[in-house]
Amino acid sequence: MIIRCDNCSVSLQLDEAKVPSGNFTVRCPRCQNMLRANKDANGDVSPTVKQLADNKPAPATPDGSAQFAEKASEFEINSALRSLLAALQSGKELLDKDEDVAAKPRRVLLCLGQKREEIAKILADAGYRVYIADTPAQANERLRDGKTEIVIFSPDFAAEYGGAAIIQQKANAMYSSERRRLYLVSIEDDGTTMNAHDAFLRNLNLIVNSGDIAQLPLILNRALSDYNDLYHYLNQGLGVEPI
Repeated sequence: MIIRCDNCSVSLQLDEAKVPSGNFTVRCPRCQNMLRANKDANGDVSPTVKQLADNKPAPATPDGSAQFAEKASEFEINSALRSLLAALQSGKELLDKDEDVAAKPRRVLLCLGQKREEIAKILADAGYRVYIADTPAQANERLRDGKTEIVIFSPDFAAEYGGAAIIQQKANAMYSSERRRLYLVSIEDDGTTMNAHDAFLRNLNLIVNSGDIAQLPLILNRALSDYNDLYHYLNQGLGVEPI
């Protein structure tokens, strides 16, 4: 029997004779995630192909797609014009690419419970491209595309799968170079918005109190601006774009 970890995507081959009938759990040897699987009384199992089909990347919301496309197009045109102007200004320093970083169209992955529809609409209206995950597996598949650098999660995300713990575990297991490219935001009822000390201790980038979500675009823009300023010269040296 072959099952696939919905956190790190490793495939595990189990001895069919030792697999109990019905529901059972097994720990992934790579990431220590608890996997839930099923074998019915007839010995039928869910094939790996079916699991791959079920674990599709988190889909994008239809809201805000037009605004995002318009913002992305405008950003690309402005970037091209800035590059052309810089090329024409011989003998002068190149224009700073980070000057218009606030206008950069961004993709955000939501791993939320009760407040996900509200937050999705707020961010879509603000020009973000919003993806919504129902399970940790969908979140993991969406992050594979490498274009989604902002993850917003809450303690009630996919509680039956331990979703919030898996998201935090994934961030904790990243190499520092990978972790710098993932901006992790936690929405909490008891958290203090922009409490940098608490966020640092918990390997988060930003904490937002659920009472402040109406101002989430403003909070994100300011926090991301500070984050990109912090890593400005490192990003420049590595030749990577700011988040």
